[in-house]
Parts: sequence; structure tokens; C-alpha cells
Amino acid sequence: MVGGGQLARMTHQAAIALGQNLRVLANAPDDAAAQVTPNVVIGSHTDLEDLRRVAAGADALTFDHEHVPTELLEKLVAEGINVAPPPQALMHAQDKLHMRRRLEALGAAVPRYAEIQSIVELDAFAQRIAGPVVVKAVRGGYDGRGVRMARDPLHAREIAATFLADGVPVMAEEQVNLRRELSALVARSPFGQGAVWPVVETVQRDGICVLVIAPAPELPDETASAAQQLAMRVAAELGVVGVLAVELFETTDGALLVNELAMRPHNSGHWTMDGARTSQFEQHLRAVLDYPLGGTDAIVPVTVMANVLGAPQPPAMTLDERLHHLFARMPDARVHLYGKAERPGRKLGHINFLGDDVGKLRERAELAAHWMSHAQWRAGDDAERSDEKERRKMSDGWDPHD
Repeated sequence: MVGGGQLARMTHQAAIALGQNLRVLANAPDDAAAQVTPNVVIGSHTDLEDLRRVAAGADALTFDHEHVPTELLEKLVAEGINVAPPPQALMHAQDKLHMRRRLEALGAAVPRYAEIQSIVELDAFAQRIAGPVVVKAVRGGYDGRGVRMARDPLHAREIAATFLADGVPVMAEEQVNLRRELSALVARSPFGQGAVWPVVETVQRDGICVLVIAPAPELPDETASAAQQLAMRVAAELGVVGVLAVELFETTDGALLVNELAMRPHNSGHWTMDGARTSQFEQHLRAVLDYPLGGTDAIVPVTVMANVLGAPQPPAMTLDERLHHLFARMPDARVHLYGKAERPGRKLGHINFLGDDVGKLRERAELAAHWMSHAQWRAGDDAERSDEKERRKMSDGWDPHD
């Protein structure tokens, strides 16, 4: 697996159960995946020799990010290496403009967009859509990076001018009037077997996913089915092998527009580690190794996942100490930490809560994630203290943190 981040770390966990040995290409020995797997190549995803080293003797080469140059992957394929997903598919997740054009050709609905090579072209696009504009770097953006929401035409000009001055290819899109964001997660094997998970709702703040609700609440069956069918059709048409996340806008009038594609395990699928029959990480391995795919049905009515993000100022209490307190208060929390040093906005881990009440699970998930990030309880604290008192009574009042 190219990349030593948390996606590779959790894929390594799944590989163990399948009797497989996952080798990772990491930037440094303290990368999240390099901490847990003994089979590590330290190097760069932009260096052909490093890619050859990590791929040597492997059954398949796959990814925890999409940033490997396409021309390098094509050289590996020419040398007989099984690259999954193949470069001709992966390029659609690397280049937003290429992705938009291909999806449009397939008949998939996308926001109105335009390639921008000058401020004159930006002005013409803004005039044509007669509404707010999103300015994007064509390549390399993720978690809100390289994506800027313009406040007004002057701000859009400033953003585009900065990108263009740095030699960054630019595109512009309309800001969509959306009800919410959704994600349709699917998997596809080399010979076309497909599997779909329930469509989920994703909640974004500052361009970063903070919460996932599975399945998406109050989503009509026909809309969910349409999203799943669209994702499987995109996977088949592009020749995807492995997991594909199709991030969608649900508009205020009920339409679905494709926002982004990710050809790897994805943040919107972390709930599957505890809430689905087969996790996205195991499924990705099954797909790239051409095993039959696993069942994707949810094992509980609702799973809510919350990301643990680095606070603006790291708390004095260590993350491990915070974990002790969280488990004392919320023993049902399913916590997954990534072994990362804390810094503002960085994804440090995620927490899953399983049950049948969306509102209560969301409140608990947000409260737990806030605690793990800030070492402070917030709204809902009184209810949690009441729950904690009840547990103390049941265990004769003993609590290791008193």
C-alpha cells in the first residue's frame, strides 16, 4: 500500500485477519501505519525506485491516497505490477477537471463548472451562473485543502489569482444549494463483482468531515437506491478495483450531484469497522486480491461516527489519559486512534457509536469526540454524568478515576 497514514494502518489490521502481509510505503518510521506493521519501505510516492521497492514481489499495489503521479503508475503496470485501482481509473480521483468531464460524459449530474485559465474566464463563468462560486485547485486537494468558497466576485478573483500565480491549474464551480452531503460507498473486484453499503450522511466543518450517520436519516429508498446504482455504474465505467467513495450533494429539490471521488478506503466508511458485516478495509483487500466480496449489510439500525480532530491548543492531559476517562464515562464507545502527534485540525482517530436512536447517538458521538480533542465536556455533560452515576451504583461505586 502506497502511503503510511491511518488508512494503511487500518488496512493492516484487516490484512492480519486474512492471513496477509501488508507492506507500506511510508514517509517516515513514525507514520501511523509504519508504527504497527514490520514490513515498511521508507520513501516517497513520487520516486519510481521507491514504488518499485514497495511493489517488489507483491500480489497487488494499492493506495491510501491518490497522489502518485499517473506516469509512474503506468511504468509499473508496463513492468507487470498489478496496480489496483489501475492508473486509468485512479486519474479520475486525482484530477477534478478530468473527473467532471468524464462524469458528465457518463450522464452523471455534476455542479456547473469551468476550467479557469484567466481572471477574464472566471468573470465570464460567474456571470453565467449568476451566483456564488467555489474556486478549486484541479489537483492535490483534500479535506478542504485547495477548495475555497468565495464570499463575492472580488474574493473569487483573489483566490484564483493566487492559484494561477503559483502555477496551479484552476477550475470554478457553482455553490450548490444543498440540503446535505451524502456518500455512496461501493467496492468492485477485477472481474466486476460489486458490493454496496448503505448510503450515509456526512457532516462537514471547514471542509473536513466531522460526523457520519449510517444510514443517512430520512433518505427515501428510491434516492438511496439511485445513489448506490450511480456509484456502481461509475465504478464499472471507470474500471475501479477496490473501494470507491462517491461523495454527493443532495440538493434542496432532492437531486443528487456528484462532488468528489475517492478510490481507496474513505473517511465516510469508517463506521463499517463496527457497524457493518464487512469493513471497508477488509473489503478493499478482498477486491484488490480478487477474493469474493463480503456482505455489506448494517448489523445495527444506526451507526454514528465522529472524527477526533486536533484542538487549536493541545490539552495538558495526554490522549491516553483522555481515553481512560472516556471509557469510564462511555464504555460503549468504539474508539480507533491513529498514533499521530496532535496538531490543530489533524485527524487523530474516530469513534463509533451503535444503536437505534439517531439523535442520542449523534449527541454521544459529538460529545465523545469533543472530549478526546479538547479534554473538556460540553453540551450533554449532565446527562452523561447521570449515566456515569448509575454505572457506579451497579459496580458498588468503584471508579478507577475517582
